[in-house]
Amino acid sequence: MKRFLAHLLPALCALVLAAAPCRAAPGAACGPDVLGVSRVITINAGQRLALGLQSYPRTLDLHDHEVVLTFDDGPAAPTVRVLDALARECVRATFFLIGRNAEALPDLVTREIAEGHGVGHHSYSHPGGTLRSMTEAAARADIERGIAAVERAGYGAAVAGPHTPFFRFPGFADTPALLGWLAGRGVTVFGSDLWASDWRQMTPETELALVMSRLERLRKGIILFHDSKASTASMLPAFLRQLKAGGYRVVHVTPGAGPTPVAGAPPGWTSTTEPIIARTLGDATTSGAAPRRR
Repeated sequence: MKRFLAHLLPALCALVLAAAPCRAAPGAACGPDVLGVSRVITINAGQRLALGLQSYPRTLDLHDHEVVLTFDDGPAAPTVRVLDALARECVRATFFLIGRNAEALPDLVTREIAEGHGVGHHSYSHPGGTLRSMTEAAARADIERGIAAVERAGYGAAVAGPHTPFFRFPGFADTPALLGWLAGRGVTVFGSDLWASDWRQMTPETELALVMSRLERLRKGIILFHDSKASTASMLPAFLRQLKAGGYRVVHVTPGAGPTPVAGAPPGWTSTTEPIIARTLGDATTSGAAPRRR
C-alpha cells in the first residue's frame, strides 16, 4: 500500500496543480509564501525527443523565467538535504539516478517518489569512459541494468517499461545508435540548457553566483545539478529563495500524453557538449572535428 500511494501521489498532485501549488511531501500543506510548482509539462514518448540545447537542437518550450530542476548521480548522502530544501519550498524536480546508488540507498529512492519528484535514469555504473567508449551491446546492458535497479529500489520490482521513461547520458556522451534504441523503447533523453558546473570544487556561494549569472543570461531552461555534491545541497536553499525573489517559476516534467511543447534551437546552433566530450575522451570520432550538429 505504501508503494502504491507513493506512485499515486504525483498524479493526484498534478490534477490539482492548476488550482494551487501542490506540495509533494505527504501530510503537509503549502503556504502562500513558498516557491511551489507553477505548472506541469507532460513528456510524450511518442515524439522521440532528445531535449536540452547544450547537446540537442531542441528543448522544452518554456516561458520566460521558467525553469526545470534536474539532479544527477544520486542518490547519495547529500540527497537528504536536497530533498529537505525542495520540500520546504514545495518544489518538485527530476532526479537521474545511477543504478548502483539506487541499490545502495533504496529508502532515498522511495522518498523521492513519495514526495512527487520524477525518478529517471542515468545508467547503472556511470562508467568513467562514458557509454560512448563501450560497445553498443555493453552500453545497452548498462542502461538496462540501471533502469531495473532504480525500478526495484523505487517500486519493488523491475517492469517492462520504467515508470518514468527519462534518461540522461553520463557526461552527455550519447551515440546515434543509443539515441535511436532509447527512442524505440519510448525513453525521452534529457540534456540541459545550463548547468551549475558543480562537479568542480567550489563554495556554495560561488556556485550560487555562477548558476544565477547563467540563468539571468538565458532567463529560462532545464538546469543540471548533482545531488551527490555537498556544495549543491548547501547552496540549494539560497538558490530557491533567489528564484522566488527574481520572479522565476518552477515547471515539473512528467511522462504523459502530449503533445510536448518543444522549441527549436536558434540559427547557428552547435552542441556545446561535443567539444568537451572530445577533449575528455580523446575519441577519434570527435577529436579535432567540428561540434556535431544534431
